[in-house]
Amino acid sequence: METKQKYVIGLDFGTDSCRALVVDAHTGAEKATGVCFYPRWKKGLYCDPQTNRYRQHPLDYIEAMTEAVHTAVKQMSAGEVSAICGLCFDTTGSTPALTDANGNPLALTPEFAEDPDAMFVLWKDHTAVNEAEQINSLIKERGLDYLMYEGGTYSSEWVWSKVLHIINTNLNIKNAAYSWVEHCDWMTGLVTGNTVPEKMYRSRCAAGHKAMWHARWGLPSAEFLAELNPQLAAFLPHLYKETHTSGVNAGQLTEEWAGRLGIPAGIAVSVGAIDAHMGAVGASIAPGVLTRIIGTSTCDIMVADAAEIGDRCIQGICGQVDGSVLPGYIGFEAGQSAFGDIYAWFKRVLAWPLQFLPDTADKQKLLDDMLVKLTDAALQSEPTEISPVALDWMNGRRTPDADQNVKGVIAGLTLGTTAPDIYRALVEATAYGSRRIADHMRAQGLRIDSVNAIGGISKKAPFVMQTLADVMNMPIRVIRSEQACALGAAMFAAVAAGVYANVSDAIRHMGSDVEAEYIPDPKRVEVYDGLYKKYLKLAGLSDEIS
Repeated sequence: METKQKYVIGLDFGTDSCRALVVDAHTGAEKATGVCFYPRWKKGLYCDPQTNRYRQHPLDYIEAMTEAVHTAVKQMSAGEVSAICGLCFDTTGSTPALTDANGNPLALTPEFAEDPDAMFVLWKDHTAVNEAEQINSLIKERGLDYLMYEGGTYSSEWVWSKVLHIINTNLNIKNAAYSWVEHCDWMTGLVTGNTVPEKMYRSRCAAGHKAMWHARWGLPSAEFLAELNPQLAAFLPHLYKETHTSGVNAGQLTEEWAGRLGIPAGIAVSVGAIDAHMGAVGASIAPGVLTRIIGTSTCDIMVADAAEIGDRCIQGICGQVDGSVLPGYIGFEAGQSAFGDIYAWFKRVLAWPLQFLPDTADKQKLLDDMLVKLTDAALQSEPTEISPVALDWMNGRRTPDADQNVKGVIAGLTLGTTAPDIYRALVEATAYGSRRIADHMRAQGLRIDSVNAIGGISKKAPFVMQTLADVMNMPIRVIRSEQACALGAAMFAAVAAGVYANVSDAIRHMGSDVEAEYIPDPKRVEVYDGLYKKYLKLAGLSDEIS
């Protein structure tokens, strides 16, 4: 390893904002951070929650990235900025956009600048439920292998469903589209000057987990895609056959983007990945460690040695892909379609009458403090065998067995049930959903020795985290880094820049430590075992009760 000072940048594009993290490549010390919220998204533009449509304009990504990087480098000396040697992106996924022949999202053209279908379709957009069902039905009807490594079910949250929905419903976009691109790949191509669809570096992580790519067959065949819609088959020659793991150098930062970002030209740009997978790396993932990225939704990431897995296909999860998390290991993804979003939903329900009151500082304080007050009240009680039980399916179910048609439920209500009681039931529901994922993975032979947590809720919600530990009956360690996803991206940037030979070396030198650990309470564990069985019955899963 070189001893000369080196810095790397991890750029993390979350649901609401872009975070730029500058990291000392030798020590992992977090030198500087910049955060910028997406301006159009913040105003609610191009979204329609009633129809589950969530779209983001590519200009939001460009503008937020530029401001976030500028904010970070302003905290550094000129000499330190000149020591920046690499960068890497992580983004939400599957978050695709339809493009022109130059690889530009159609929303960047004047004709489609205000058309939501020309923008990036955010991961949580569920407008493509019917198309996902069409894809699953055709695969099963034809007896194809495409779902072997996708957990057995294709989701409306993934790229082919979303692209199919748009070309089925928007003729103008269908006629203008040349190809499609995932967000993490477009950012990499943008700053290296390589967005041409046929030449762009494509992430193994995004392709394998969301686009049914596998080394055995590449992308799905033209014949299969044409049966869904001939336009899908027309995209195929403009897509890719090969994919690349993160840490591969995808090119150098162009002079144009170096000038726009205020960092050195020619630095290495790594192949990117989906945010949760980078976050798992930032949390020092290893075989036997379940990494939970806990925020508006959750992603559960694991890795295992290929020899340990053999030919087994883990059913009901979101995918298993060779090299998607750590090159040389099989990566596994599962998760919940809503976690913190469920608490936010309940807050909106309770706050509904406040819209009729004048906007004042007191009103805003009440809104800001609502979940805090609910938590304080919930902490005054303990779970009992007659507590209300809820299902965490308000935004559908991601794992096990993806199904965006299922709905949330709250059962066991009485005239004595209070708002804090319901809030506690919702928190417990998200924990029951988490436990079911872990139980499902274990039942298929995946080894879970410990749980690491990252994400906003792991930092800000001790009540939620303690409930999670009690329900799962496992200690949960919270990783110290505030920006674990960006830290993981920075580790891959260090590999692409040649500071380390592989990401395992980068983790050893740059990994974050643990700031808190939640230990299960034996009394609550016993109560929650009984309530969890009620959760399974409510979900129609009595056969899973031992």
